[in-house]
Amino acid sequence: MAVVSESRVAIAGLGAVGKVIATELDKGIPGLVLTAVSAKNKEKAAEFVGQLERAVPVVSLEELADHADVIVECAPSELLPQIAAPVLAAGKKLVVLSVGALLAHPELRQTAIDNGGSILVPTGALIGLDAVVAAAEGTIHSVRMTTRKPLRGLAGAPFLVENGIDVGTITCPTKIFSGTAREAAKGFPANLNVSVALSLAGVGPDHTMLEVWADPTVTRNTHHIEVDADTASFNMTIENIPSENPKTGLITARSAIALLRKLGAPVKIGT
Repeated sequence: MAVVSESRVAIAGLGAVGKVIATELDKGIPGLVLTAVSAKNKEKAAEFVGQLERAVPVVSLEELADHADVIVECAPSELLPQIAAPVLAAGKKLVVLSVGALLAHPELRQTAIDNGGSILVPTGALIGLDAVVAAAEGTIHSVRMTTRKPLRGLAGAPFLVENGIDVGTITCPTKIFSGTAREAAKGFPANLNVSVALSLAGVGPDHTMLEVWADPTVTRNTHHIEVDADTASFNMTIENIPSENPKTGLITARSAIALLRKLGAPVKIGT
């Protein structure tokens, strides 16, 4: 019987998403083993990994590539280049959750190409990316997305700060942004990575149109997508239950786990 080797996985960032992924890996995913983590607060990170069945080292972001074959980025978007560059230069796999930051750093794609590395983007808090990817093999005429979020899920976004919008004063559903996915990534870097993932799957960040509504009547992060293509027209809605971080849905971590599980699966479902 052939011996199947395990792929080593490291996690950059131990917030609401990173901890869930680390815990699931510690429980056991066939073909994968958690080998390192990195976090801003090393003491808290050491306390967390000390509770795992298999303790792993807490290392710097730059050292992650030395400890793993697959690195999962769960960190603030501004740290993506620092995490990604050594991983891709080493020809390894990088799972990116801060997808919006990829638009600001196109050089990372070239680094992956030059060194045989891979950038993997989970579906995240979205729905139907496989259908969009399939439609993009033909011609997509338009992609529109409308996002509705509870007020606390939008607080502090750069777009709101720059435009003097205080979501705390909003008492009814209010459209606060209309534009492209590229513009949304700049204005809402912690909130709308889903729009960038959608754009990369389909017609690109400059042709994927987006509306953002601050909605005190909803308790879930809601995304509605409309796609018109030469092969199909479809619309989809997902309502995500927020995690302990109101900007991020619980399904985001599960999406990354599903992607990791699929890496070594003998049967892979979905495009």
